[in-house]
Amino acid sequence: MVLRRSSAAQSANRIIVGDCLAALKKLPDASVDLVFADPPYNLQLASDLMRPNNTRVDGVDDDWDKFASFADYDKFSRSWLTECRRILKPDGAIWVIGSYHNIFRLGVTLQDLGFWIQNDVIWRKVNPMPNFRGKRFTNAHETLIWAARDQRARATFNYESLKALNDDLQMRSDWLFPICSGPERLKDEGGRKAHPTQKPEALLQRVLLASSKPGDIVLDPFFGTGTTGAVAKQLGRRFIGIERDPDYARAAEERIARVQPLSLSALETVRSKRSEPRVPFGTIIEMRLLHPGTELLDSRKRIRAEVKADGTLSYGGNQGSIHRLGAIVQGKSACNGWTYWHFEADGKLKPIDILREEAKRQLGLSGAPAVIAAE
Repeated sequence: MVLRRSSAAQSANRIIVGDCLAALKKLPDASVDLVFADPPYNLQLASDLMRPNNTRVDGVDDDWDKFASFADYDKFSRSWLTECRRILKPDGAIWVIGSYHNIFRLGVTLQDLGFWIQNDVIWRKVNPMPNFRGKRFTNAHETLIWAARDQRARATFNYESLKALNDDLQMRSDWLFPICSGPERLKDEGGRKAHPTQKPEALLQRVLLASSKPGDIVLDPFFGTGTTGAVAKQLGRRFIGIERDPDYARAAEERIARVQPLSLSALETVRSKRSEPRVPFGTIIEMRLLHPGTELLDSRKRIRAEVKADGTLSYGGNQGSIHRLGAIVQGKSACNGWTYWHFEADGKLKPIDILREEAKRQLGLSGAPAVIAAE
């Protein structure tokens, strides 16, 4: 499947066989939501790597990983990263993965080109390859850099989904996954690894769940055997893969054809509070879900504040918004008033946040069920 000239959307779910720079130049400006790039490592191997029993390690010694100098590698990196930044949408982002051989050079280039680094993430390998010569630490991790297109970009981050994935704890920047092995590892006709650096699908699943949405276009300029495309298809994302090796591209195409996309219901994720329609507390008063003069209480009924007609609260000589007064009475710098303040209904204390959900329902902004308004 060779791309001639078309938009990114028209080219989605395609593998472009050819040089990545030439293919990138054919894609239009601001047409891709996310880039995942696993570029050459530039390992600079001077000879074969041997095990203690004198057998050869099946490592990365392909021509695509060989560069004459650091300067040549940096020039190549700047070229493809420049094109990736051009084709990213204004709120787009990029993930770049590498080892100690190249990730620091890539980080400098990213910053020089105007990308805005969001995080570096450590992929700690459960089963890394040992250091056979015993002259260095076992290299047990790779580093990913997640960067927005620029400082102003509002890159997608599905915080709540990642927190839910991690048993309701904030997802950390150190990720533990095994290297790609077992049935997931593609083999050639001789039973050897089809690609020396095939990434595990679990790693790509976390990347795409964290930083993209269903329907987004994900570009991988070093597609290899298609891990990015396989995961993107399963998760309802569209993909564009660029791969110069026809054998890798053929293996990727066959692999992705076997993938079954998840159902729309299975793709539903936790909705971010920040993405929901905003309903000010004053709207609760205007809609008569609460009346001026009503008392709001903390969960222990120690604080009783009065609701004012303008949507403020007063207590102990202080008056302010639900957030500001909540912070004052607790002696804190900030407070989420929606969860701190409660009203009484049916003899029970209920957080005012459920009144916000009722307001959204009445305004046609939510399918939330009705609740009992405070008297």
